[in-house]
Amino acid sequence: MNLRQYEYALAVAEEGSMTAAAERLGVTQPSLSQQIATLEKHLGVQLFTRTPSGVTVTVAGRAFLAEAEIATTASRRAITAARAAGGELTGELVMAVHMGLGARQLPQALGQLRNRHPKLQVTLYEEPDPAEMERLVRQGSLDMILVHHFPPGCTFDAHPLGEENYVAVLPKGHPLRPAGAALRLEDLASEGWIRFRRASLLDDYLARLLTNTGLSPHTVARASQISTAVRLVAQGLGVTVVPASAIPEGFEELACPLQPTLTEPVLVGVRRNPGAAETAMLDHLNQQNWCGTSLLHQPATD
Repeated sequence: MNLRQYEYALAVAEEGSMTAAAERLGVTQPSLSQQIATLEKHLGVQLFTRTPSGVTVTVAGRAFLAEAEIATTASRRAITAARAAGGELTGELVMAVHMGLGARQLPQALGQLRNRHPKLQVTLYEEPDPAEMERLVRQGSLDMILVHHFPPGCTFDAHPLGEENYVAVLPKGHPLRPAGAALRLEDLASEGWIRFRRASLLDDYLARLLTNTGLSPHTVARASQISTAVRLVAQGLGVTVVPASAIPEGFEELACPLQPTLTEPVLVGVRRNPGAAETAMLDHLNQQNWCGTSLLHQPATD
């Protein structure tokens, strides 16, 4: 029994198919099936139930895979640490990012990291829902998180980066768009709102915001991406409220400041005893501008 077999079992579970997993891993399907069978024989339990359409994970398989993911993550970190000690940043850095957070700053930081350490691979979990984020943290699958608030059970070290301003987004020519004036949420009470997928942190934030203000506007559409919501606004479908840095380039003129100002803290969480990769990424994140609405008037930098 070895880590390669763990990786094979994890791939089969994720793909739901021996054939698809073999293609992803770059091995033949008979070879993969043989490795899984050997692993099951060694464990004395069946990890997968074979069906005509693929495979499903058994109860024993779910228990095994949860620990297998922790073991493969630890192995990856050990390799990365050893190579970093030799002056070379390689391996994989795994981050999770809440919806819309650092939409401008994070790509810049990653680009700078890539220029300095081209052999380091970065994997992003974008916009995981709260339950998925909690699972990833609990399993030890993450090296860093970029969040407004830490999920339950998170033991990462917190590093404040700044504050995220929220803005209203209205179509061009909307009568509520007087030049230079800030809007109140109450001004948008009679408008149709574009909201976000239920259970997402951003939609939860908007729901609390509206409830605290005593508003219950009509929802005309829901989007899973902030960029999609802004484009729907541009076409006149409704209005929305989003983080300022998440406004896509070319749509900045649709953003209107809010009064009173709405902000949330921006935190980067780094696992305890971080390696050189996490330290390098933290350094690049600290170099970014986290000053809210000023981002809307700041040209992108290389």
